[in-house]
Amino acid sequence: MTDSCRRQGDITRPEGTLREIRINLLECKVCFEKFNTQQAERRPQNLSCGHVLCVECVGALSHPLLRKLECPFCRQLCPVDATSHCQPLCDLQELLLFTPDKQEDEEEASGVSGKTLQLSLTFGGWGTLINPTGLAVMPSSGTLFVVHEGEKSVVVFTPQGKKRHAFGKRGHAADEVCYPVDVAVTSCGHVAVTDAGDKSVKVFTSRGNHVITVKAGFSMPWGVDTDSNGRILVSDVQAGTLSRIKVDYKHGVTLEEGTVASQLDNPKAVACCRTSCHTAVMEHVTEHIRKQSYSRLTVFTPDFHILYQTDNLSLSLTASVTINMSAVTFDRNGHLLVVDSHRGMIWTFGRVQSGAALAPLVAEHLIRPVGLVPLNNTLLIVDGGDHTVKLYS
Repeated sequence: MTDSCRRQGDITRPEGTLREIRINLLECKVCFEKFNTQQAERRPQNLSCGHVLCVECVGALSHPLLRKLECPFCRQLCPVDATSHCQPLCDLQELLLFTPDKQEDEEEASGVSGKTLQLSLTFGGWGTLINPTGLAVMPSSGTLFVVHEGEKSVVVFTPQGKKRHAFGKRGHAADEVCYPVDVAVTSCGHVAVTDAGDKSVKVFTSRGNHVITVKAGFSMPWGVDTDSNGRILVSDVQAGTLSRIKVDYKHGVTLEEGTVASQLDNPKAVACCRTSCHTAVMEHVTEHIRKQSYSRLTVFTPDFHILYQTDNLSLSLTASVTINMSAVTFDRNGHLLVVDSHRGMIWTFGRVQSGAALAPLVAEHLIRPVGLVPLNNTLLIVDGGDHTVKLYS
C-alpha cells in the first residue's frame, strides 16, 4: 500500500500502529483467528520457511501421511515435524494484552455510522479492464483478482494497483473461462471463478494454474465467496439455490457438495463473514402479479437459518431512503456493507445481529459500482461505469 494510504489509515499514530500489530502480526492469516497461547489449536507455529500459522491450520493444511504442507504464502514445502513454537509473538501478545487500542474502542462504540470513506487510489481503466463484474482480495498479501470480459478473464493487481499478470483464457475448455461473473479467494490462496457460460465454478492457483472445474448440477452459477474453512459458496440465479462445495485443492477433487439454502428468488451476490460466520445473499425478486421487481437482502446464521431480512421497498418506508441494492460484503468487524448501483453509493447496516443501523459509507466518485471487498482499513470497489477499481480509506 502506498505511503499516502498508510497515512490516511493513521498508521503513524501510536494507536494506529498498535492496531496494525494486532491485525497483521497477532492473528493467523489463514483462519483469521487471533493467536492464543491458552488454546492449543491457536498457538502460533513457525514454519521452516519463516511464516507463522496457528497449530490448527498447520494440521489442516498438512498431508496426513507425508507430514508436510505447502506454505500458503510462499508455496515452500515445509515438514510438519520441523515447526516450532513462535515465542516472540506470544511475548508480544502478552505485552499488548493490557494496552487498549483507543481507535478500535471508538469504532466498536460508534460502529461506522456517521463516517464516510475518501477516495485514495484509482487503477485499471478501459483496456486494462473491460466491463469488470467482480473482485476478490488475498488478505495475506493484498493481491487483487478482478474478473472482466477481456481475452484473459482474471486480472491480478498488486495492492498499489500495478497489474501483475492475467489468466483464465476465454473459451469453453476445462481450464478456460467462457463468461466470468464473480471471483473469490479461498483461505489457502486458491481463486474460484463462476463461469455462467460453462455453468461451472473454475478453481485456479493464484498464478493461474487450473486446479478443478466443478459442475455440481448448476443451472446458472453467479455469486461466489468462501468461508473460513475454505469451502466455496455459490449462488445459482436460475435454480434459486445457494450451494456449498468442499474441495481437495491439492489433488483437484470435490470432497463434498450440497445445497444449504433453496427457494431463493434470483440470488446473485453472496458474501461470507469471517468474524461471525454469517452468510449474506442478495436476491433480485420479480413479482409478476404486481409487475414490479426489487432487491432483497437475506443474512443467514452459520447453520443457514434466517437472521435478518430486508428489501429496498421496506427500506424506503422505514429509513425513508430508496436503495437499489446489488452487491454485499462484510468488513473485518462484521459490519454488513451493500452497494447501491443506481446512486453510486456504499451503505453500511452495521452488525445486523445487534440491530441494523443504515448509514452512508461512500458517496463520491462512483459511477456504477458492481462489487466490493474490504482490506484492513480500506475498501476496494470495482466500478463498471469507468472500468476501474477504486480504493477508499
